[in-house]
Amino acid sequence: MILFETIRWKNFLSTGNTGIEVKLNEHQDTLIVGHNGAGKSTILDALCFGLFNKPFRDIKKEQMINSVNLGGTEIEIEFSISKNRYKIKRGIKPNLFEIYLNDELVNQDASIADQQKYLEQQILKFNYRSFTQVVILGSSAFVLFMELKSPHRREVVEDILDIKIFSVMNMLVKIQIKEIQDQLRDIDREIEITKNKVETQEKYIEQTGKQTQSTIDDYNTKITENKEALEKYNDHKKELEKALVKEKEKILDEEKVRQQVKKLNSFETQFESKVKECTKHKRFYESNDNCPTCQQDINPEFKSKKISNENNEIIKFNQALEDVAKEISSKQRRLQAIASVYEDMKVTEIDIAKFEQSSNELQNINRKLESQVNTLMQQSEDTGSAKGKLETYQSMLEKYEEEQLRKKEELDYLQAARVMLADTGIKTKVIKQYLPIMNQLINKYLASMDFFVNFKLDDEFREIIRSRFRDDFSYSSFSEGEKMRINLALLFTWRAIAKMKNSISTNLLMLDEIFDSSLDGQGTDDFLKILNTLEGENVFIISHKTDLMADKFKNIMRFEKYKNFTRIVE
Repeated sequence: MILFETIRWKNFLSTGNTGIEVKLNEHQDTLIVGHNGAGKSTILDALCFGLFNKPFRDIKKEQMINSVNLGGTEIEIEFSISKNRYKIKRGIKPNLFEIYLNDELVNQDASIADQQKYLEQQILKFNYRSFTQVVILGSSAFVLFMELKSPHRREVVEDILDIKIFSVMNMLVKIQIKEIQDQLRDIDREIEITKNKVETQEKYIEQTGKQTQSTIDDYNTKITENKEALEKYNDHKKELEKALVKEKEKILDEEKVRQQVKKLNSFETQFESKVKECTKHKRFYESNDNCPTCQQDINPEFKSKKISNENNEIIKFNQALEDVAKEISSKQRRLQAIASVYEDMKVTEIDIAKFEQSSNELQNINRKLESQVNTLMQQSEDTGSAKGKLETYQSMLEKYEEEQLRKKEELDYLQAARVMLADTGIKTKVIKQYLPIMNQLINKYLASMDFFVNFKLDDEFREIIRSRFRDDFSYSSFSEGEKMRINLALLFTWRAIAKMKNSISTNLLMLDEIFDSSLDGQGTDDFLKILNTLEGENVFIISHKTDLMADKFKNIMRFEKYKNFTRIVE
């Protein structure tokens, strides 16, 4: 339990350099009174700003500095948890944020943001939102639950149970689903386009290959016939030309091999990036038990599963890296073999040149034929380029189809998550868990105010009210005083549930002008009956109803303005 003991502030809002000190655990109940503008609510702003660097009311930081002294704003809050005593000091002009544990200053090397996180997560164990739901209740935050429609009642309960995060998550999932659906439509279009390219390229390769090869065969026949008429020089030349042709055939895949090496290098880079990414994710789950974004605990089973999955991914991509490395090595050996073929071709071409000197006319004729053959071979090489394009298109198609499958799996996952995050999913399960407790507490508080009815909220947060004789009532059928008793019972039920849900246990409860507009004498007595049921708590009530409530409280604290500065009058 957090026992708040003392708060001090100076040069804060209308409070001057003299400062104000309030003992928070001295009296069981305290009535805070004063004229409008006297500074009664300053204590709420000081408490919230000191703990969370954010005032209770909507006040900018520069507005919190006393407008006369223009600096030296400082707030001190003392509290204890078990045997440990804490003091928080926060200031403006100069900026100050210090945390003391048993009169020793906690390490100041961390950033202010990290210190604030440490204060909320490790010491207080609650944040600003939870604090203003459980410890401080202002008139602006109080909602007459019974006057709301069923959907709005659900919003109030979701806020108290702190499960609105699921609605935000559901909206984000909905956006992601739309994005993936749009991406799938784009991928479908790319798949259709790429399939058409593959089909067109296959037809081109088939038609061009047949025509080119037939013409090359005809020219080679003529060259062979001419070479048969030559003397031995031409016989040797024929052998060498055949050898040259064979050497050229050995290197036709050079460009293809080089492109493959380039692609393999790209894959190697991608796999290395995947290994790093998976390693990063793995380290995150190994090092974190809480989500940095929503501050929720990470389910151990989910965490273990995520670490296992990332380990599997790392193994998979490392194996892929090994496979790629082996393939690159194989392609490099092929390129070395091609280079060796080039050297052999150079020797063969020199020998052919020698024989060409002794073959004048036939050499000219054959040169023309060979030129024509070369032209056709170029066309054949163009066909090889077309095959390379075909392979590229086929590879693209495969990638698009893999991406399509991955996106569909992701879409299935998100759609399942959306079902869980809908109003009928996780939120309903949490609400149903707490609903019996809510009804029990409501009836407990009603009984403490001598209002004996059976009050129940159903799954749709509609009230079912029955008398001890089982007569049915509605909220609107009761008098204003009876309605107020119901409203009071609901208010303290929400406080108890929020305190339970957020694991907040503290001695402090502050109420700011919540019931000033409608609370009569009897209502005040009933309200105090509930306060009297709160054990071990120090309650502060800010009110204008001095005449009605002054004799009901053991301690009265009066705020007033003196020479434009707020002070407490004994």
